[in-house]
Amino acid sequence: MGPAPLIRIRSAALLRRYRASLRAKLVSIVVAPLLVALVALLLLMALWGDRVFHALLAYKVNSDLLVAHEYFAHMVGGVEERVLQEARSHALVDGLGDGSAMPGILAEARRVHGLDFLQLLDPQGRLLAAAPASAAGTGYASWRVVAAAAAGRADAATDIWSAAQLAGVSADLARRAQVALRPTPNAGPTNRTQETRGMVVHAAAPVFDGAGNLVAVLHGGTLLNNNLGFIDTINALVYQPESLPRGSQGTTTLFLDDTRIATNVRLFHGERALGTRVSREVRDKVLLHGEKWLDLAFVVSDRYMSAYEPIVDSRGQRIGMLYVGYLARPISQAKDLALGVLVGLFLLLAVAGTLLSLLWARRVFAPMTQMVGTMQALKAGDADARVGPVRSHDELGQLASQFDQLLLALRERNDQLREWADSLDRKVAERTRELEDANAVLRATRQQLITSEKLAVAGQLTAGVAHEINNPIAVIQGNLDVAREILGPAAEPVRHELRLIDEQVRRIHLLTNRLLQFVRPEAFAGNMESLDVGEVAGGCVDLVRHMLKGPAIRIELDCLATRRVRISRSELQQVVVNLLTNAIHAMPEGGTLTIATRDWETLGVTLHVRDTGHGIREEDLPNLFNPFFTTRKQMGTGLGLSISYALVERYGGRITVESTVGQGAEFIVWLREDGAPAKSVAEA
Repeated sequence: MGPAPLIRIRSAALLRRYRASLRAKLVSIVVAPLLVALVALLLLMALWGDRVFHALLAYKVNSDLLVAHEYFAHMVGGVEERVLQEARSHALVDGLGDGSAMPGILAEARRVHGLDFLQLLDPQGRLLAAAPASAAGTGYASWRVVAAAAAGRADAATDIWSAAQLAGVSADLARRAQVALRPTPNAGPTNRTQETRGMVVHAAAPVFDGAGNLVAVLHGGTLLNNNLGFIDTINALVYQPESLPRGSQGTTTLFLDDTRIATNVRLFHGERALGTRVSREVRDKVLLHGEKWLDLAFVVSDRYMSAYEPIVDSRGQRIGMLYVGYLARPISQAKDLALGVLVGLFLLLAVAGTLLSLLWARRVFAPMTQMVGTMQALKAGDADARVGPVRSHDELGQLASQFDQLLLALRERNDQLREWADSLDRKVAERTRELEDANAVLRATRQQLITSEKLAVAGQLTAGVAHEINNPIAVIQGNLDVAREILGPAAEPVRHELRLIDEQVRRIHLLTNRLLQFVRPEAFAGNMESLDVGEVAGGCVDLVRHMLKGPAIRIELDCLATRRVRISRSELQQVVVNLLTNAIHAMPEGGTLTIATRDWETLGVTLHVRDTGHGIREEDLPNLFNPFFTTRKQMGTGLGLSISYALVERYGGRITVESTVGQGAEFIVWLREDGAPAKSVAEA
């Protein structure tokens, strides 16, 4: 016989054994849903976790880009501030009448302020003096910043200067701007081999004489091409030590059009990737459509979680991009490792739980198995068959012992019936022939008596079995209720298993009730209790303390309320934890979190949660408690405050908020002492 028929035979035998085994069915009922739930949970966790992980990476890189953007804007403003400061200096104003001294004054000012060039122009934009002194450029009046200064106000912008314009200011400036283009995969086609244009941050300020008349324009700026110190400063500010997991690294780049003109991205041999170009897909989205890029992108030699935004010149044209990003591979590897470990633990627990359930079920059902064997022996004609002693002393063990006692009682009754039948036969035999008719009646009566006795014994046996089953079932149900009551919320992980046991107990109880008829659940809900709001709020601080490891947040407790309020403790904790979490998120750079309680006249208690974070915009305040409204676009769900308000309103309270942008926010929870409905609060 081949292996295939043997497998079919064994499979059929196992199926027959399964259908005939109550123990196997009960174990399957318990274990099968658990295994299905574990597999579904793993799949859901893998799919949902990947999406959430990618969203967190995008949120992180978007925050990094915001820091880089702010620093870039600060740098542009700094150039304007330095040019304006020099335009108002006494040395410059006093030297306006001495043309020979002006180049020296400008050279010293250029050195002090760290600018690449500084020029003095007349109100029509013509060059009067410059540093470097070799400047001979023209056409400065066409720049927006110069026109603004000629109109009497300082201005700054980022613009692209041609090689001729750079050379007109300084030959060295034109040389520094040159960046050799490198072949880059996925970049758009180009015939150029070198970038000779320069990205210049420049500013202009009006120069007034002692009488307040505008007599000149001071124009200065800095070249960003090959400005490695500037780009390294941004990178150090955005990606500080320990801000990324081990193995990852942060990068920052400034693009002129699609070409890297300042970057700390490295090539394979460690050289900076100056002259390499961004992919065509990124260029089209950022430069052509003016949209921000927040996604994975291939940067030179590896995949980075990248953020790009366009840089706009003084004419509103997109001239380049600002980029920040970090290496995604170490973070993805850490995520995959964590997921693999979690899957392994789930599988190990599932296998261990299944084996434990099988062993436990075998031991629990041992008395039942012995009773089944005894009934089969009785059916085969062995009147002396008994369950015998069992090792189990639980309800099933007691049922097996009682079953033996019932069998003994049944045999005694049958013996008695036989004796009564024999005695009756002897008396009938002694009757005379004249009493044959009466004897026939007696025989019929005897037969009825035997039948009645048998039915009585069978009914008594059935009632006893049903009674003995109901007793252990009642103990099981009682102990299950006691366990659920003792464990409370801790029973949640096995809630499904407890429900299955409840269903099987009710099923057995229904069967026993039907046998007895033949012979003759609810909810756990949070309870209101009188609580000290300050004590509950102080306890909630420990629940969010793990969130305080990053920013330096100081917590102050000022609980002065003397009244107590009637409310569910768990629901009050949910409200407080949500407010504390929002306050911590509002202070990413640290601050002070104050928790205070005060008596609310004669009505109850007010709970105050104040932070010193960035505050809430006035236009957002009316929508703050609406479902799905959130100011944290990358990570918030918009349900926390809405749910908290509903919980407080259920007990007759309300939540109000006061906030000033830049100075923080204060949430006030108004809680009634008697937990009256919301209508009472409105009347109050």
